[in-house]
Amino acid sequence: MHVYTPEQWLLLFYFYCLCGWIWESCFVSCKQRRWVNRGFLHGPWLPIYGSGAIIILFATLPVKGSAIGIALMGTFAATLLEYVTGAVMERIFKMRYWDYSNQPCNLNGYICLTSSIGWAGFSWLLVRVIHPPIDRLLQDIPFYLTGPLAGALTVLFVWDVVTSVRQALDLRELLTKLTEENEELRRLAKRAEVVSALADDDLRKFRERTELQRVMLTLRMEELQAEHRERSDRRKAALDAALEGRLRRRSEARLSSLDSVKEALEKGLAQAGLSPMVGGIPAEDLKRELREALEKLERTRKTVQSRESRRYRQAARILRGNPSARAPRHGEALRSLRDVAGLRGKGKED
Repeated sequence: MHVYTPEQWLLLFYFYCLCGWIWESCFVSCKQRRWVNRGFLHGPWLPIYGSGAIIILFATLPVKGSAIGIALMGTFAATLLEYVTGAVMERIFKMRYWDYSNQPCNLNGYICLTSSIGWAGFSWLLVRVIHPPIDRLLQDIPFYLTGPLAGALTVLFVWDVVTSVRQALDLRELLTKLTEENEELRRLAKRAEVVSALADDDLRKFRERTELQRVMLTLRMEELQAEHRERSDRRKAALDAALEGRLRRRSEARLSSLDSVKEALEKGLAQAGLSPMVGGIPAEDLKRELREALEKLERTRKTVQSRESRRYRQAARILRGNPSARAPRHGEALRSLRDVAGLRGKGKED
C-alpha cells in the first residue's frame, strides 16, 4: 500500500484537493446561507486538504496497523502543516485566510484543539475507510493514462496557483494602499480643521462636511437597498453591476471628502497671504505646509480616480471564498473592501 509512481501521487493529491473543496464549500455555504466557492484558488481544489492527505498517508505508514497510532501521527502531521501554511500565507499576503482566534485552545489563531481533533478523525477515516477503495481505483487506471492525466491537471493547477497568487498580492497591495490613503486623509482633514479654525471658519460645518462616518452612513442606506436587489437576482452580471455601483458611490464619497478638505486648505492658504502671522505661525511657513498638503491631496485624488474596478472584483472573489479572513494590520481597509464586495458584517478584521 502507498507504493505509487510520482504521477499516481499527483492524481491522489488532486483527488483529495477536490474532496476538500467539496466538503469545505458545502459546509461554509450552509453556514453562510449562500454558495461559497471556498478557498484561495479559482478551481475546485483546496491544496491544504490534498497536501494533508498525502502527508497523513506518508506519516501513518509505520503505524498503519494501529488506530491510535494513525490518529496521533495523522494529527501531528496535518496540524503542523496547517500551522506552517497559515503562518507563511499571512506573512506573504498580510491576511489570515482562516482564523481560529475565537476557538478554545488555539495557537496564534492558526490551529486549535477542535481542528486537531477533526484531523485525528479524518486521519483514521482516510487510512481505514476512504483510501483503500481509492487505492484500488487508482491501480485500475491504465499506466499510459496516468502520465497525461496528471500532466494536464498539473498544468491547470499551476496556472490557477499563479493567477490566484498574483490576485492575492494585488489584494495585499490594495489593502496597504487603502490603509495609507485613510491615514493620509485623516492627517489632511486634521490639518484642514486647524487651518479653518485659525481662519475663523465655521469648524462645526467643516466637520459635518468632511466626517467620513456620515458619508459611510449614507452609503450604508444605499447599499442596503442594493443588497435587497441582489437577493432577488444572484446572477454574475447582477453581482458585478452591484459591485460597480457600490464602488462608484464609495469613490464619489471619498472624492467629496477630498474636495471639502481641499477647499479648507485653499481657504487657509488665501488667509495666510493676508498677514505675516496666522495664529502665531509665520505665514510663509504655513503657506509652504499648506502647499505640500494640497500636493498630497491631489496625488490621493488621482489614485482614487485611477483605481481599477478589476482589482476590486478580484478582491471580492477572494473575500467571498474566505468569509472568515482577517487582516489585523489593515482592519479598516478590509472592512471597506467587504462593503464593496457586499459582505458587510461577515468576518472579523481586528
